[in-house]
Amino acid sequence: MTPLSFRLAVAADHPKIEEMVIASFEPITWFKKLDARMGPLNGMDWRSRWQDRLRTVFATEIILVGETEGQLAAMSSGTFNPGPALAYIDLLAVDKGMQGRGYGRDMLRAMMQHMKGLGAQYVYLNCLTDNDVGNALYRAEGFENVAAEIHWFRKIP
Repeated sequence: MTPLSFRLAVAADHPKIEEMVIASFEPITWFKKLDARMGPLNGMDWRSRWQDRLRTVFATEIILVGETEGQLAAMSSGTFNPGPALAYIDLLAVDKGMQGRGYGRDMLRAMMQHMKGLGAQYVYLNCLTDNDVGNALYRAEGFENVAAEIHWFRKIP
């Protein structure tokens, strides 16, 4: 297995990052679960909503990518709040064809080190309760479950 090298993403990476994130999150995203119950929202299916979300991520978050042999293999995005020295990891994704190689763990560690370099002393993230792979990774990396969240939804009458 070739190790990853890490760098900040550039605009030219965005299409590949979008493809990677949507493919990685398809089995677990609550956006897709919502579509299964309610259908597309105002004509926008879960993929379209992810594309919208990613436009915001690209404009507002730190995005780190992991490469191997010249290919993007993984990504992570997040924000840093210097006051409390608190980093937030928003997204962590590994290319579908490169999963199972430990790249998610490597990407998580690289993002935490990047945030530490900015001054972060603490880091948090969110993960759906049924994302067994993600939760196992975060538990193994020393994260503690401090709260659970429920996504409530309804149409406004």
